[in-house]
Amino acid sequence: MLLVYLCNGLASAVPATLVMFFVQDRLQAAPTQVPLFLGLYFVAAALSLPLWLRVLARVGLARTWWAGMGLSVLAFVGASTLGAGDQLAFALICVATGLALGADLTVPGAWLNQGIAAAGHPAQAATYMGWWQLVTKLNLALAAGLALPLLAAWGYAPGRQDPAALHALTLAYALLPCGLKLGAALLLRTRLWTFEPLPQRETP
Repeated sequence: MLLVYLCNGLASAVPATLVMFFVQDRLQAAPTQVPLFLGLYFVAAALSLPLWLRVLARVGLARTWWAGMGLSVLAFVGASTLGAGDQLAFALICVATGLALGADLTVPGAWLNQGIAAAGHPAQAATYMGWWQLVTKLNLALAAGLALPLLAAWGYAPGRQDPAALHALTLAYALLPCGLKLGAALLLRTRLWTFEPLPQRETP
């Protein structure tokens, strides 16, 4: 569980670390537009929660998370095609990936609780939650420790807008997270059939 959570969380943390660089140098947009893009992302995630809860009730935890990962990759890979002036397209990508984030917000906690109950370890719930939160913080540190040195090694520095530097930025911001997300989806897929759907509530 932790390995899937780590890989998936890292896929989200890398673009969060690099978004300012991408907006300023790749899109050549004003830094003041970053809060707008982030706002679209998180509002879309919040609005998607009821939808993901309905999906979860029908197909179960693992399948719901897998679907969210797939949607995230399909949406975010489009960021690799953007260039100067593509703010509207980037805003749409922020909305689409925000919708996919709803699965990340819905499934992991429920999955952890189910795992604790299935293992018969309710007394150790605080310990499990502690490790879960540690991995959440670790993702942010790993994102900075992985993405920033890679960018420097590939020839990018903040403010550079030559083709080689922008290509490196696109690889790190858009394609690396998609690869990590696909890795998480593959890890999850190996356990897909070991999780049963949540019990269906009877309709009146």
